Amino acid sequence: MAPELTTARWLRRVDRADGPIYLAILRALETAIADGELQPGEQLPPQRTVASVLGVDFTTVTRAYSAARARGLVEGAVGRGTFVAGRPADDEVGMVDLSMNLPPPSKGLNFGTLLKDTARAVLERTDAQALMAYHPGAGSVAQKAAAATWLAPCLGEVSPERMLVTPGAQTALATILGMITRRGDALIVEPLTYPGVRALAAHLGLRLVPCPVDSQGFAPEHLARLCAQERPQAIYCIPTLQNPTATTMGLERRREVAAIARAAGVAIIEDDAYGRLPVAPLPALATFAPDLTWYVATTSKCLSPGLRTAFVAAPTPGAARDLSEALRAISLMASPLTAAIATAWIREGAAERLLAAIRAEAAERQAIARAILPQAQGEADGIHLWLDLPDHWPGERLREVAHRRGLSLVTADAFAAGQVHPNGLRISLGGPAKQSVLAEALRGVAVILAARPDDTRLVV
Repeated sequence: MAPELTTARWLRRVDRADGPIYLAILRALETAIADGELQPGEQLPPQRTVASVLGVDFTTVTRAYSAARARGLVEGAVGRGTFVAGRPADDEVGMVDLSMNLPPPSKGLNFGTLLKDTARAVLERTDAQALMAYHPGAGSVAQKAAAATWLAPCLGEVSPERMLVTPGAQTALATILGMITRRGDALIVEPLTYPGVRALAAHLGLRLVPCPVDSQGFAPEHLARLCAQERPQAIYCIPTLQNPTATTMGLERRREVAAIARAAGVAIIEDDAYGRLPVAPLPALATFAPDLTWYVATTSKCLSPGLRTAFVAAPTPGAARDLSEALRAISLMASPLTAAIATAWIREGAAERLLAAIRAEAAERQAIARAILPQAQGEADGIHLWLDLPDHWPGERLREVAHRRGLSLVTADAFAAGQVHPNGLRISLGGPAKQSVLAEALRGVAVILAARPDDTRLVV
């Protein structure tokens, strides 16, 4: 096989002993698509090329391609070739992903059309060469102003001089931690925390110090004690719709946490990934201690992960300039096109419409989840929920059983900041394209949890 024919590799799957050759080609193509070897939109090799590679006549390949087209596996474009068809929303097959926290499909709003229209408008009114060139600084003045507008429901009025545009929250968190900590420093976190921060702490040589929590977040007396004993460089937390437990820190507790940090002279890193999801968000921690807080808000959980755009409100304009220089050393700049799209959506109101559509779908999915798993904890505005597990269901065994039943799950050990932590399961509701697929997956989780780990009936 010629090395350049990368989309012809699936032909190795053709089993000549598997009935008529055209059906063998069809089955090989179907399996390659189901396994993800061929992705929607990929162009298949020309029929004459396939005939040559397999050593069969042209009409056999034509028959196989025609059968694939009839089944909706491929689609043809006159003069362009044959392409793998996009998967219809009601034909979800294979592993159902309940592990990745994605915003659900936007209810009543065509995301694809919105994205295409905005990208086209951006390119029509902007010189493409200039847009896609290198850009100094962490965002233009217009982008920073748009960021301040977008975050106003959580932060109130913030000067654009304190705002930065970054290529995702992980880049922002890595850069902030790299600036304000040194190897061996302590970082106070919740007992179950964002896996990305666990990875960053390991990379930077930081000590994660889990602080006990209650239903409102950090327990104040424990936080004050740890600040005095451990002398941490920073406190990291997710106050709104915490990942993974889906709890939200109350207003008074936010004031208490800010007061403890101020008394100890400790910086706060507020990861507000889900802050814009609630219709009426609580004031951010940063509003109570703006001069101590690095506020990070990604668009990945409330608009789209593909934007790869996050906003940071630094404690001061000077701190913003320092972070801008550090970001440039690490990532150079955010993607100009996606940052321009995010800015256009905010300025033109499309971001709020998209957010409202995501909220509507999330609320319906939360209702489905509550009906099937009433013991789960979550809020109507959230895109994930938390389920406490009995001790007899260890995370590794649960993931193994779920995988065999076609479900991808993530358990507490992925979030644990220390040896002692709750045993539980985070269920993400946004992955499946259709509510019916989500409901069936949640029923599968319920069936697993109703049995014991050694029940042989769980293996299908």
